[in-house]
Amino acid sequence: MTKVIGVRFRTAGKIYFFAPGNLHIKHGDHVIVETARGIEFGNVVMGPKEVKDEEVIQPLKSVIRIATEKDKRTEEKNREKEKEAFKICLEKIRKHGLEMKLIDAEYTFDNNKVLFYFTADGRIDFRELVKDLAAVFRTRIELRQIGVRDETKIRGGIGICGRPLCCHTYLSEFAAVSIKMAKEQNLSLNPTKISGVCGRLMCCLTNEEETYEELNSQLPAVGDSVTTADGLRGTVRSLSILRKQVSVIVTLENDEKEVRDYQVEELKFKPRRKKAKVSKEEMKKLAKLEKDGGESKLDDVK
Repeated sequence: MTKVIGVRFRTAGKIYFFAPGNLHIKHGDHVIVETARGIEFGNVVMGPKEVKDEEVIQPLKSVIRIATEKDKRTEEKNREKEKEAFKICLEKIRKHGLEMKLIDAEYTFDNNKVLFYFTADGRIDFRELVKDLAAVFRTRIELRQIGVRDETKIRGGIGICGRPLCCHTYLSEFAAVSIKMAKEQNLSLNPTKISGVCGRLMCCLTNEEETYEELNSQLPAVGDSVTTADGLRGTVRSLSILRKQVSVIVTLENDEKEVRDYQVEELKFKPRRKKAKVSKEEMKKLAKLEKDGGESKLDDVK
């Protein structure tokens, strides 16, 4: 077991482990640590705890010190300098006529590097831009291309649920989201209904996926043949998954057909699930919604 603390460097960012050493560090403290990007100012989001050795990426770096009032003032000054750096970079981009959208500027705590985050449709030749920026700031310059999900994570906003975006408030890593999840949850495949502010599939589709998979495993699929408790045979017309209610087109004795609703316990059927099917036309419309999944490109300090 290894004693560690968890540190974040941005809101809802990835949590990194550091060794507290002999320092008395608690949750909520600010610390100065050494990372691959240089000396950084971080927020302790997880107090000292023991974790398994295999969960720690070696070598585990130690905390340099608990942040002082001077360190906190330096961090505040850096945030102000970032605003000016953003404006200067924006002017340089316009000067060079580059087709890129500047999203954010970030100074490392020791001012050893300035990072600029941007989005673009393709690859950008920004070598001349870097030279101009290096001449202005006289420090190391890094331009990092990010996806639309990362852009939304930085800028924040309000989702269609009326709440602040998950990725901007608490979601530290992006989960892989697929069209199959929307089908599993019986959602409309209208892109405006299942895509977030970033234009990709909503991350919250993963929140209830396991529950829906479990419920669906107990239900027949639309089109399946079933037998009711009173001996009638029919075909499943629709499902209310959360209520475990099945709408069935049953055949009566006089060969007439009628739609009746049953609880799943009142039906006999072969327990199986058909794979969620998506037509080619739907796939063409929805293909772009599944892009930019996986790990965020913002946090890269270890």
